[in-house]
Amino acid sequence: MVVQQQTVRAYPQDELAARLRLIQELSGRGVRALARDTGLSSSSLSRYLSGQTVPPWPAVLELCRLVKRDPRPLRPLWERANNPLPAPPKTSRQVAPPSPPVDAPPPPRNDLPRDVPDFTGREQALADVLAAVRSDRVVAIDGMAGVGKTSLAVHAAHQLTAEYPDAQLYLDLHGFTDGRQPLDPDAAIRALLAALQVPSEKVPQDGGVELRAACWRSELARLRAVVVLDNVADAAQVSHLLPGAGESVAIITSRNRLLELDEVPPVTLDVLTPEESAELLVRASGDARGPDGRLAREPEQAAEVLRLCGNLPLALRLAAARLRHRPGWSVGILVERMAEGANEFDTAFGMSVRQLNRDQRRLFRLLGLIPGSTFTDYVAAAVADVPLRTARTMLEDLLDAHLVQQPAEGRYRLHDLVRQHARNATFEHDTDADRDRALHRILDYYVHTAAAADAAMPFLSPTRPVSAGSPPAELPHFPGRDPAFFWFVTEYTNLMAVFYAAVEVGADVHVCELPRFLRAFFARRCGTTHLNALFEQSLTAAENLGDPRQLAEAHSDLGFARYNAGRMAEAAAAYAAAAPLIAAAGDPLPRAELTMRCAHLRWDEGDTEEPLELFRQARDLYATSGCPMSAADAIASEAWAMLQLGHREQAAQLAREALDIPVDDPSWPPSLQAQITLGVAIAADEPDEALEHLSTALTLAREDGHKHNEAWCLNCQGVALRRMGRYDEALASHREAFALLDALFEEHWKIHFLNGYAETCRLAGLPDEALRLHRQTLELAPKLGYRLEEAMAHQGIADVLESTDPDAAAHHRAAAQAIQAELSPSTSLHPAIPE
Repeated sequence: MVVQQQTVRAYPQDELAARLRLIQELSGRGVRALARDTGLSSSSLSRYLSGQTVPPWPAVLELCRLVKRDPRPLRPLWERANNPLPAPPKTSRQVAPPSPPVDAPPPPRNDLPRDVPDFTGREQALADVLAAVRSDRVVAIDGMAGVGKTSLAVHAAHQLTAEYPDAQLYLDLHGFTDGRQPLDPDAAIRALLAALQVPSEKVPQDGGVELRAACWRSELARLRAVVVLDNVADAAQVSHLLPGAGESVAIITSRNRLLELDEVPPVTLDVLTPEESAELLVRASGDARGPDGRLAREPEQAAEVLRLCGNLPLALRLAAARLRHRPGWSVGILVERMAEGANEFDTAFGMSVRQLNRDQRRLFRLLGLIPGSTFTDYVAAAVADVPLRTARTMLEDLLDAHLVQQPAEGRYRLHDLVRQHARNATFEHDTDADRDRALHRILDYYVHTAAAADAAMPFLSPTRPVSAGSPPAELPHFPGRDPAFFWFVTEYTNLMAVFYAAVEVGADVHVCELPRFLRAFFARRCGTTHLNALFEQSLTAAENLGDPRQLAEAHSDLGFARYNAGRMAEAAAAYAAAAPLIAAAGDPLPRAELTMRCAHLRWDEGDTEEPLELFRQARDLYATSGCPMSAADAIASEAWAMLQLGHREQAAQLAREALDIPVDDPSWPPSLQAQITLGVAIAADEPDEALEHLSTALTLAREDGHKHNEAWCLNCQGVALRRMGRYDEALASHREAFALLDALFEEHWKIHFLNGYAETCRLAGLPDEALRLHRQTLELAPKLGYRLEEAMAHQGIADVLESTDPDAAAHHRAAAQAIQAELSPSTSLHPAIPE
């Protein structure tokens, strides 16, 4: 799994403060309550949380005690913060500035839409917004549709950029977007965390929206950022998104007064004054100032334009655009065209649409059917079934008419009011069949483009070609993994909207296939929570279709999602349902994939015999299917399993075999697994080569930004160093691995590493630490269903207690043997300590 990892500040004091803020979020307390419950002063605690002061170690202990967290992983970080290294000496011999470090932080994120160049009036409202932000850190702008709330919020945010330079975020929550549901708080939090490039491993996947909101507040607290939360439906939608501790600020817009946010000062917008409206009309139309301008020559007609627009900025801009692009029109002609509309919104929108030619009007109407919040020229070409070049030209015309907005290069959107007008127009002018075909062309576009992007960043086994719909005439080109990944990140919310639009209209083949092409993206970025929900819908769609092949893959994919979420029993049930259907189909590739999935599941459940045979079967099936890279995955997995069973020579041989298979991406998971396996397997006999393999794996994991894989590499490096007798280095490597997992708050991932770390502690002369780690395993393993780890923990405790408490040692050894007999009677346990 590959993620985009946000770079952590290089200063230990800042990093320690960030970790303490996570502890505060876990406690659910404000600064005063936290200070009271820990016996610290509020002022001191504030300095600790902000990074101004390094707390004394007893203060760290009290904070950890309060949330029942082990403080020891924080000790190395606290020591570095408490004793910072001196700055390097200056030298006069430096000729050129040093190259930026590989992990230099990316430039600040700025999602703000373009500030309107003709922003007019609103001096008092702008002053109120800025004052509220600087005093209360949050402000809510409310007012009727089209009154200019978003323009004011964005204008204010641009003015605040210098004061909040770390990030400028913008998120449309679609509280009043016609034709789509408001963005739920959980999806909004995930979008904001993704904007900050927070890896999914750091985002809690379980525990509800509250834990993810705490993660968002903690990440935001490290920055000076301004966040615009636009188009909010109600207080419940936005309450989890507001900043907590720290300096960041938020600007909210909504058509409703958010009375439940009683601590957030409101700024209510009314329509522009007649003077402001007149000035905006002049500026936006480009009309010459003075007595020679069209507006000045026809004051009564100009006043009628203001009346028809209701002094609303959006309607005024649309009317002004007509004058600007029609220099031969008088203001009277503009009034005549506007008077044909039904109200102040439709007056302006309808008048602008009527200036378009037939094809432009058709495109405009069909754009209102697009489920997502933004779209590209490719989507416009698909929905209208026109060449890409034609779509681009027509979009430029719609931009000139202010019927389409361009929030970023290559991306377009419709204002909510414009979208509503477009949807009304298509229901008036297009048939049901026309709309149905247009929507299905959108669904076809997204499924086929997702398939193309998926092919550029392949998962562990290739995905079956698309059978849903027809491919559009033109698709984006993805020359490699990074452009494909960027497309998935950019289109994520649109993909979700398209998927649920497909569910709503009963496009069952699209519902079956779209999530399948998102597996690689989810594995690299978004975790498994959403993937489970998508595959649940896919299974329902496959049942509706009655297609055995679709049904087989839907059961298998749902099992895969369940397994990755730690829902072992449900995964096993899904795999069992898929097995006879896949066998009946006779296709070796789905059989290979299901065989691999079952092997991993059985291994984690504690079986040490069947998985080996399943890995070999999968290898043969992949070879039959012409998939050498997937065959390498099966070989690497078998090598890792053999290593766990203590068969080091066989593990090394298999690992080398997997590495001999050429791959395009050395950080591809099987290559990484083979490097790690080989390094641990040969550690005792060939230490230099072993450390070279492990160092390569660790470098690849860090470059890939995958903290779980980095922790895996570090833990295995600790095992290898232990085998070399280098106990101090081994312990340091284990501790670094566990510090990463502590920072990610991923307790369940520790099950893979605890026993190996404990064995290093035992051999290094730390029996108490070894017992603590083995007992932690005994607490965790039954909850997760890892019986083999449970047995190995009992065996490890027996080894520690052998010389000091033989009766207790015998009790634990018997418990280990009982589990061993239940799981795999022919396998010896002792060599299976995780290596």
